[in-house]
Amino acid sequence: MEQRVSTHADAPPDDVWRLFMDVERWPQLTESLSEVRRLDSGPLAVGSQARVTQSNRFRSRWRVTDLEPGRSFTWESRLGAVAIVGVHAVAPDGDGSMITSILGLRGPLAGLVNALTGRSTLRSITMEIEGFRRTAESERAGRQDAG
Repeated sequence: MEQRVSTHADAPPDDVWRLFMDVERWPQLTESLSEVRRLDSGPLAVGSQARVTQSNRFRSRWRVTDLEPGRSFTWESRLGAVAIVGVHAVAPDGDGSMITSILGLRGPLAGLVNALTGRSTLRSITMEIEGFRRTAESERAGRQDAG
């Protein structure tokens, strides 16, 4: 089971990528998250972990399992017998970027969890991707105004 949201941003992929990598800043970009705290230091890399608290106070631990610099990263969490896989990807799209967020559920109870949380999950990843878009575009406009 998978939910996917994509949107165009009038900002270069590098700007979006910087936002992806600064996971502790994410709560400033979206109301769906109240806290993200890295559990290690240094640049985000395969094996990096973070504790993510959603605005509904649900707290989970995420571990990066794949990272393609400048393009995408995947991280995973667990909710009992269900594996939760999150992908954040950016690609060139004309003069800007295409930003994609994917949240997948795997395991024997994935269907049940999706039935219970699917709408709120879609709402949350939509809020997150819009936060990335707004921030990347705003920061780009600020640089252009200053230059």
